[in-house]
Amino acid sequence: MYTKITVGFLVLLIFSPLLPAQWILIPMDESQTNHLKAYGLTYWTLETPREYSVKWLLNYRGGAFLLVDTPDIRKQSYEMGVNFESLSNIDYATIQTEIENSNMDEILLEKAPKVAVYRPHDNSPYRDPWDDAVKIAMDYADIPYDTVWDEEIIEGVLFAKEYDWLHLHHEDFTGQYGKFYASFRDQVWYQQRVRMYQDVAQKSGFNSVARHKGHIAKLIRDYVVRGGFLFAMCSAPETLDIALAADSGRIDIVAPEIDGTPVKANYQSKLKFDQTFTFKDFKLYPNPNRYEFSNIDNPQPELNPLSGVEDFILFEFAAKHDPIPTMLTQNHKARISGYLGQTTSFNKNTIHQSTTILAEIEGTEYAKYIHGNLGKGTFTFLAGHDPEDYRHLVGEGRIPTNLNLHKHSSGYRLILNNILFPAAKKKPQKT
Repeated sequence: MYTKITVGFLVLLIFSPLLPAQWILIPMDESQTNHLKAYGLTYWTLETPREYSVKWLLNYRGGAFLLVDTPDIRKQSYEMGVNFESLSNIDYATIQTEIENSNMDEILLEKAPKVAVYRPHDNSPYRDPWDDAVKIAMDYADIPYDTVWDEEIIEGVLFAKEYDWLHLHHEDFTGQYGKFYASFRDQVWYQQRVRMYQDVAQKSGFNSVARHKGHIAKLIRDYVVRGGFLFAMCSAPETLDIALAADSGRIDIVAPEIDGTPVKANYQSKLKFDQTFTFKDFKLYPNPNRYEFSNIDNPQPELNPLSGVEDFILFEFAAKHDPIPTMLTQNHKARISGYLGQTTSFNKNTIHQSTTILAEIEGTEYAKYIHGNLGKGTFTFLAGHDPEDYRHLVGEGRIPTNLNLHKHSSGYRLILNNILFPAAKKKPQKT
């Protein structure tokens, strides 16, 4: 004999198609019409004055997002060209059952992270001859961010404005001006870059660019230790740790052709690997005519994008036990097309064992994507310069990658996973 509760549930089930939807599902599998703008829609949903909560369904349909069904969210979805599906509470309950019985999880996103990008301001007379993939991604997805530069970091802006997330890209914290001496020292942009770095260092009270940039590296490290989230790409992860190992520029590792002073005798043995984020036991290359900074990077990248030898594989993690690496690897593809950069990949032999490898170049000793904890904060390093520009030669930044042509980019999805990661509510670990 049916109970009143059972009868009520059956009636609800029978007439559920007539009930208004309570939820909007943003699928992130192959059915999504614009994967990258879906992140922007999710961020928009979390922003003030809306502040709707979002549920990130890890490993469900490519890492789908579940939003409340409101007219303004529907309107924004249409305007951004993001595909969505209407769900009832019963539909959602069915999904929850599937999640509970699979390698999936549900993560609550509570707020829109406050984002800072480390780069010269747009009104600066100097402009890099390359672009920043993260800036391109956020501009395309309509995710707001502030630009911060050396003077503001020294003044404590990262803490004063309570930024949740800091991004670094094609940066050189070692004082070697990007190791472009051999190829570009006669170029106007290189000479302008040298003058700008020297002027800023002098104004900040430092007698060398290496000491100044090393101090910036230490302040960034302090930001993470105190609870910040750091995401760095291309040469930034490598040079950040080199600068820290060089005692924030106190150990001279810069060739005299560049800074006018000799390299410190026995510099290699004096490096302080206990000061870095993750890289250890690496060998430096101070020769100004050598483009590489150290053996952290893969020295001989394949220059044929069709060969697939630079493609990398995302690892799959246990969503309920390892939610953070699971969030960072959400994608509709497990194999991602390779792309180069000044730091194309990370030598596994130089990565601290406490750091989690999120993706690797299959069959090699090189990782592409790593994540770790430092103090109260976290860092995530993604090698390579631009996921949709295989070589991204110097000068090509004048024409930024058009993401309208790459709306489903699995490589750019990794960047955008990191932007939403700080929005997640921390869950107690399951035992």
